[in-house]
Amino acid sequence: MSTFRTTLALLLASPALPLAIMPASAQDAPAQAAANAQAYLDRIEALDDAGPRISAVIVSNPDAPAEAAKAASLPLGGRTVLVKDNIETSEWPTTAGSLALKDNRTGRDAPLIANLRAAGGVVLGKTNLSEWANFRDNSSSSGWSAIGGLTRNPHALDRSACGSSSGSGAAVAAGFAWAAIGTETDGSITCPASINGIVGFKPTVGMVSRTYVVPISVSQDTAGPMARSVPDAAMLLWAMAGSDPADPATAEADTYRPGLTSGIAGSSLKGVRTGVLIQRVGPRKDIGGLFDNALDDLRGAGAILVDIEYQPDPAIGRDEFTVLLFEFREGLDAYLGGLPDHGQPRSLAELIAFNDANADTELRWFGQSLFPMAQDTTDREAYEKARKNSFQLAGPEGIDKLLRDNDVAVLIAPTNNPAWTIDLVNGDNFTGGVGLTGLAAVAGYPHLTVPMGAVEGLPIGLSFIGTRWDDANVLAIGAAYERARSTELPEPGFTRWDAGTDLPR
Repeated sequence: MSTFRTTLALLLASPALPLAIMPASAQDAPAQAAANAQAYLDRIEALDDAGPRISAVIVSNPDAPAEAAKAASLPLGGRTVLVKDNIETSEWPTTAGSLALKDNRTGRDAPLIANLRAAGGVVLGKTNLSEWANFRDNSSSSGWSAIGGLTRNPHALDRSACGSSSGSGAAVAAGFAWAAIGTETDGSITCPASINGIVGFKPTVGMVSRTYVVPISVSQDTAGPMARSVPDAAMLLWAMAGSDPADPATAEADTYRPGLTSGIAGSSLKGVRTGVLIQRVGPRKDIGGLFDNALDDLRGAGAILVDIEYQPDPAIGRDEFTVLLFEFREGLDAYLGGLPDHGQPRSLAELIAFNDANADTELRWFGQSLFPMAQDTTDREAYEKARKNSFQLAGPEGIDKLLRDNDVAVLIAPTNNPAWTIDLVNGDNFTGGVGLTGLAAVAGYPHLTVPMGAVEGLPIGLSFIGTRWDDANVLAIGAAYERARSTELPEPGFTRWDAGTDLPR
């Protein structure tokens, strides 16, 4: 057997190999941090660039081991982080997955990246995403971009990694980094986290700066951590978070940032009143069984479970769509217009023309129906009315009312259905009726998903949703559940789903 094949076999047999390397002492910390970083790079080369070809990582940082050694004495200790490729880093172009931005090298770090480096995090590379963060066409396939190709789910290579933070979710599940950064407008962290069997946290909008992040919605966009555990996610969020004068939504972030990790280690579920969204479990008995096991674990750890009947008002989604279309045009025009001129489109109108001119590569699998709709959504009065109504229904009259009326600390439900089969021709096969991702997204409130088991080897997450700026409490409750969880979690098999099942012939 060749050296490469031997290495590949060992990596497949030990999916957590790089994660197990930890500094033995302060004196050894630089060398161990460098070794960790190199182990992740080796794993990316063997399993992402070759082998099963997850295609989660677009570009990696060969200097990461040296950078990790230098950062070993800082709070994050040189831990490696992969970054979704709609967030600017100084080393590489920031493309949002589009050939239109293949030369978008700004030389800037987004403030959240500057914060990460200052805390001792090392940028290991950039991850693939659903192109334009999945806001291009209603028939898109999550995980595909013209720049990065198709990201695959390491638990089932023929199944979707969801999106739009597809590469970040798949990379963490595959053990390509300590953690990753994703972004969410509506489900783009929580869905790929749930479907790839990892922890994902969408913080309160305003906890993390959006400056130099390719935008969709100023009302709903946020970056957030994706990790193997809740404590790791909290640590990464603490490193990313902070107030930014260029992003007014973050004015209070410095107030809440110190508490993000302080209550994690000793958190308890004893006496925690927990709202169980019994109508958001969906019709599947296998998901219902997993959820029942999670409820038993919560109850066994001392949580007080309160059944809540709730179905979201359809007006929330209707008005949210108006908001996203209007804010996307405004935000993208401002972002593109403010970039260094490398010949890329300078407006949404020019981007639409670019895609039409490059249809053979950009529009092969699905179109750009949302772009012209956004270009034509210019009625500010209608937009402001839609934003006011959708936020009111999702936040004050939605999550806040449910928490207050039932005297509960958080709301819980399964996060998503299992991963669906990839179909580039017909697009994603989303099925609804599970969870309340959209409610937390429109309100801008914190939403944590933690693995709670699997259906036929396909991971399922458990959601914890709280009120605005209650991020620390949501994380603490999620960490306590994680410690109490009794269900065995699957490890990625790096094979097709049907290869591990006894299907009828």
